[in-house]
Amino acid sequence: MRKLLILATVALTGCAAINESRFNPLNWFGSSQPDPAAMDVANAEVNPLIPRRRVSFFINNQPEAFAGRPIAQITEVLVERRPGGAIIRATGQANRVGPFDVRLIADEAASVDGTLVFDLKALQQAGPRSTNPRARQVTVGRWITDQDLAGIRTVTVRGADNARSVRR
Repeated sequence: MRKLLILATVALTGCAAINESRFNPLNWFGSSQPDPAAMDVANAEVNPLIPRRRVSFFINNQPEAFAGRPIAQITEVLVERRPGGAIIRATGQANRVGPFDVRLIADEAASVDGTLVFDLKALQQAGPRSTNPRARQVTVGRWITDQDLAGIRTVTVRGADNARSVRR
């Protein structure tokens, strides 16, 4: 028994050397190294992550207008300052459960005299009405740069029933 204990002690002390040896399968490939990505100069302007639109007689290449409906009540509007701009965060209550694809859409015609106006819209399916306000609550944010905020004193977010404003 004593010989077995001595043999186990000697074998375990040798594990440190095996850790860095070529006999250890975890060391066969080594660690990763940074490798510069090869760039195709001919296709430098093409982003492979964006699918190409086919040109066809039957396909309209014009961007589609957002088909969302205004959210019923705007409950909160915050302008959070960040380096290089601000995040406009709006929270609202929809009439029905399950609004999705929520967007803050700028209204260029109403944005005059230092006021920036947005409409809070979402795609909404005809579904059950709920008395639980958490089931109908939506929150959306939008990044605005310092250049876009230059000269803006008021940010207004409009819904179907009300509007809320934040002033500097």
